[in-house]
Amino acid sequence: MKEWLAFIGLFSTFGVANGTEYAEGQVWSYKNRPDEEHSTVLINKIESHEQLGNIYHIGVYGVKVRNLHIKGGISTKLPHLPVSEDCLRKSLAKLADNDAPSSDYVEGYKTWKQAFDVGKAGIFTITIAEIVDVIEQTVNKKYFF
Repeated sequence: MKEWLAFIGLFSTFGVANGTEYAEGQVWSYKNRPDEEHSTVLINKIESHEQLGNIYHIGVYGVKVRNLHIKGGISTKLPHLPVSEDCLRKSLAKLADNDAPSSDYVEGYKTWKQAFDVGKAGIFTITIAEIVDVIEQTVNKKYFF
């Protein structure tokens, strides 16, 4: 019986038993794009919002985002993405580790927060793989003036 209670306590630590699934510092595997099997998601910050619920500020690491604007042509990390809880539910596969939030996200967070507070930015509600696709397409768009 003691072992069973310890097992339930372990799940409580990871939020399965008490309904709080996600926490700052968690590293998750997710339903990623082909060729990015080792890509992970780090939850850096969680904010509560009156209308939107929790906003999760995540970083995605180990991606292979084609980026024609940088040396080497590939971005391997997306340090700040503001996402909904529904996005995480649709995307995350397995809790892989716990780590400290990365300071990589702070600059992007500050820029996003300023725009969000005046109604000029939002959060992603699509899957993380779809977000990575959108970012890759947007970064590589050619604009003609």
